[in-house]
This record gives sequence, C-alpha cells and structure tokens, in this order.
Amino acid sequence: MRLLLLEDEPKTASYIKRGLTGLGYTVDLAPDGTEGLFLALEQDYDGIILDVMLPGKDGYTVLELLRARKQTPVLMLSARGSVDERVKGLRKGADDYLPKPFSFTELVARIQALLRRGSGAGVESTLLVVDDLQVDMMARRVTRAGQRLDLTAKEFALLSLLARHQGEILSKLMIAEQVWDMNFDSDANVVEVAMRRLRVKVDAPYPKKLLHTVRGMGYLLESRDEPGPEAEAP
Repeated sequence: MRLLLLEDEPKTASYIKRGLTGLGYTVDLAPDGTEGLFLALEQDYDGIILDVMLPGKDGYTVLELLRARKQTPVLMLSARGSVDERVKGLRKGADDYLPKPFSFTELVARIQALLRRGSGAGVESTLLVVDDLQVDMMARRVTRAGQRLDLTAKEFALLSLLARHQGEILSKLMIAEQVWDMNFDSDANVVEVAMRRLRVKVDAPYPKKLLHTVRGMGYLLESRDEPGPEAEAP
C-alpha cells in the first residue's frame, strides 16, 4: 500500500519511513506542507500521515485544502497532545490523531486501522486474488492453493505490487522505484534477483506458473492457460 508522509523533522521522517518501508509499504516523503499538499492532490494514496507543524503550510491548512477535494484517510501527528488540539484536528477532517512521542508499534496499528476503515468494503477489498494465489494486504498474508507462503517484507511488497497491477507489464525501473524507493539503472539486477527468489516460493512448487517475464519489457503476474509468445524463462 502507498502512503504519503508529511514530516519536516529529518530524524522523525527517516525513522517512520524506514520502519514502514521495512514492513513492505511504499512511502513518499514531503518535508513541507506545500509540497505535501501537491502530492496528496495529484497522486492517489491509501493513507496520509500528516504532522501539524510544517513549513509552507501547516498541517491544519493542508488538511482543510485536501478535504475540499479528497477523502484520503489521514492520521495526524503532533507534539501538541492536548484534548483541544486533538479535537481541532478531528473536526478539520483527520481520521485519527496520534500525539508525539509515540511508539512505532502504535503508529503501525493506527495506520492499519485507518486503512481498513478507508477501504470502504472491509477486509475483502484488500484481498488480491490471482488464480489460486491470495494476497491479504491487511493481514500481510500470502497463500497459494491454501498453503501459506513465507515471504520477506521486500518479497511481499514486490508480490503485492504485481498483484495490484495484475495482467500489466511492470518494467524493472518501475518495480525498483516502487519497492526499493530508489532509482536504479535499468540494467541493474536487483529486481532480477528478487524475482528469482519470489518465483522459488510462489511458482516453483506448483505446476501452473503465475509470474512471467516479458522480453525487453519487464514482469507481470497473471493466470495463463498457456505461456504467451512473448514470455521467456527468468
């Protein structure tokens, strides 16, 4: 799932982003309210983590302008933990309010609750199914043919990205940017290595293959009766 973090304090921003990325989330970071509002309005995020004290535009201003156009779930963060401040944030449209300092475990729990509420249709809307493969985004659980697959955080992020774009070809660069949050040269083998490891767990034990390589273009996840002419071995 893709999150937007608006936080101007570098250590806090790095701490949150590193922790969430390690759990498989894709996190975009904005260090001020002006840039954050632009990203929030122009991009589609599953949730937004919004600090109150921001340069450019403060969190309350960002929230008001965002709510005029979008209802993306928002978790507000603030060192101002008084009841009045929490009420102010909620009245302006925040879905939840977490005072600083906070534990990372609580932050993750609140984000997960926020995403469940924001899905609109409950847990089922976060269940991605491709043939006999099921990716439960909220429970962070993957099964195939009823058997649970033991994936690392990066493997889960890679598989969930492909599942969200089922049937679409994703280039190595697109995958690297989304999963590793870095710009890799197009011939870097980090994606190839990750795909090989993922295939060992997702495809190797089963007769029907779901992960496919498209020569010169990238990778895709889909159920096929027969391999397409463009497919090649990994």
